[in-house]
Amino acid sequence: MKPIVALFVIMSILACKEKGKDNDLPVEGQKKYGIAYNVLFDEAADNYEVYFMNLDGTEKRNITNLKGVEWTYNAYGKELYVISDVDTAARHYFLYRTDALGKPLEKVMDIRLADSWINTRKEGSELIVRPHKSVDTAFYIIDRAGKVLDTVNIALPYFSDPNFSPDGSQIVFRGAMKPFKKDSGYVDELYIANADGTEMKQLTHYPASDTTALWHNYHAGPPMWHPTDNFISYQSKQNGKSSLYAVTPDGKEQWKLTERDTLQQGWHRWSPDGNWLAIEVFDQDNKQFHIELMNWETKESKILTDTTFRFQQAPVFVEID
Repeated sequence: MKPIVALFVIMSILACKEKGKDNDLPVEGQKKYGIAYNVLFDEAADNYEVYFMNLDGTEKRNITNLKGVEWTYNAYGKELYVISDVDTAARHYFLYRTDALGKPLEKVMDIRLADSWINTRKEGSELIVRPHKSVDTAFYIIDRAGKVLDTVNIALPYFSDPNFSPDGSQIVFRGAMKPFKKDSGYVDELYIANADGTEMKQLTHYPASDTTALWHNYHAGPPMWHPTDNFISYQSKQNGKSSLYAVTPDGKEQWKLTERDTLQQGWHRWSPDGNWLAIEVFDQDNKQFHIELMNWETKESKILTDTTFRFQQAPVFVEID
């Protein structure tokens, strides 16, 4: 074999190996993703920031850098959605848009929002949000400019954290028969309905014999619909531990989705291709919260954050160049 040909073959093999290495990370075609997440930056000042990091945990950076509260609860493509109380009263949230590079917040709408997860459908052209109770008792479906396209009325005293089905025809959300967490008998469950609110039914049923969930714990936490498989994931504190569970959209099958020997599991998000799961994990005493990335096929996982901050929560996948 001539030297120049041998060199070409070696370079080709190395390129293939490097390509395979890149494919170990969430990639759709030429799209690559990182993780945005919420950090309690200064507890005394009630200052929360949105941070971003690569999928190997490198290049962590503050992408909001504002006083007050900024929390991300959704991303579509390169667009990262944040609720913030910037330029308003403390914890009076409005919806903003930014990206993984931290471009200045762009206000999406002038309607005050509740502290709730949001979601997108129709290739990011529509979002579902929960307005503050002082505004309305419904979900709003809005366009990218913040125009209200539809009002989704839910016949429950409490409802929050809506999530579209992959095809956008249904929503799953948390609901309760009592309006406040501290009300006696309050138990949040997952409910499913058509995207217009019709044909609502209860999906989950928290074990009546389990009394380990305190008033501030989730019986059924914010639901996340798997992008390609036919189930919905959620967190639930059962038998004294917060773990991830799953339920099929028809409610016929429910199971424990993941298990950690010691750490508890909370807010989480699926990568857009469904191959990866980003999870908030924390110790039994709630002293340290981390972001963990799990390969859904192999179940191998790695904690990506360090102990610079105590609270690192609510991961979402956001596209990067």
